[in-house]
Amino acid sequence: MRYDDSDRAREVAARTREFVDEVVIPVERDHLGREPASDGTIADLRERAREYGVYGPQIPEAYGGMGMSYRDVLPVFEEAGRSLLAPAALRVDAPDEGNMHTLALVGTDEQKEAWLRPLAAGEISSGFCMTEPIQGGGSDPKMLRTRAERDGDEWVVTGHKWWTTNGAEADVFLVMVRTDPDAHPYEGCSIVLVPADAPGVEVKRAIPHTGGDVTGQSHAEILFDGARVPTENLLGEENAGFEIAQRRLGPARLTHCMRYSGMAERALDIAKAYASEREAFGSSLAEKQALRFGLAEAETRLHAVRCMVRHAARRIEAGDEARVEVSMSKLYASNVVQETVDAAMQVCGANAVGKDLPLADFYENVRQFRFVDGADEVHKRVIARDAFSDVDPGELANITRYDEP
Repeated sequence: MRYDDSDRAREVAARTREFVDEVVIPVERDHLGREPASDGTIADLRERAREYGVYGPQIPEAYGGMGMSYRDVLPVFEEAGRSLLAPAALRVDAPDEGNMHTLALVGTDEQKEAWLRPLAAGEISSGFCMTEPIQGGGSDPKMLRTRAERDGDEWVVTGHKWWTTNGAEADVFLVMVRTDPDAHPYEGCSIVLVPADAPGVEVKRAIPHTGGDVTGQSHAEILFDGARVPTENLLGEENAGFEIAQRRLGPARLTHCMRYSGMAERALDIAKAYASEREAFGSSLAEKQALRFGLAEAETRLHAVRCMVRHAARRIEAGDEARVEVSMSKLYASNVVQETVDAAMQVCGANAVGKDLPLADFYENVRQFRFVDGADEVHKRVIARDAFSDVDPGELANITRYDEP
């Protein structure tokens, strides 16, 4: 379908699709069910992405990217999502994409030179440390306990984080910390840039997890035991951490939606190709009405996802936080993509479980989407709170009619 994307967005998305099909997917096939792609392989893919003119579409031109608008990059992200390797090749992979966006928004010139420029070039990687173990912040970030205290011209960071994506590979962490323990967490938290090699930083372990076989991306547990960094490593204003995090997480949730919808689209393409070739009970599977109707429903829901995401993105680009629209998009997309990948696997049967096709890897990776960047229940809470925000209980008398007996 033709959406209301700009000419430039359609042009770059078409080049990205060509790049993914011609360059990335053949490399992906070499790694399915085997060792993750090496750093050298990713670096080679990034060079090819530059040759195709699709590298860093969201990165400012001053830092080596294409400088595309937020709304324009969404269809490009969707095309990249068709392969688990392509987001890293285009440098639109999480969490670096969101961290680069945050640095571009609120970083100082010195921070941008020290961290954004090498991140944009693919020379280093980063992690966003927010989630903490059971007693700390998870779905309820107000429970966050990690602290940063001033000691002269340094911040001293003490705390325990886990499920930090890229944590075992990261060169720098964006760490959410409490800087005013007496204030409400929404008004007393900050983000501090902590190099991974700073004294007092310990990557305790890369947590074993489902998925990630092709990219080898870690989710790490990290201890900050009095880690010291200069006060100029504060990212943005002091005690503005949650406001900055919202500016990061809202757009990042939509880019997640588009990457994952690209995964769902490719899953459907594989299922349709398989169903057209596979014969059973006297005809191809593609001629079976039940199968056709199931894929028709999946196509319809994916179309709805794309429309919802574009609507929310327009609101964000116009300066609106669009929290409800983002939550609706994230909630709906995460469930639709999971159901679509599952449906594609059902069509392909035992072949979907094997690693000759990417469906098994998709299935392992897609489940996390329902709690990454906010669990379903958190987003339902946001939507429901808004739905009831202007309800007047007194209106019941106006909409209910009691007849006299």
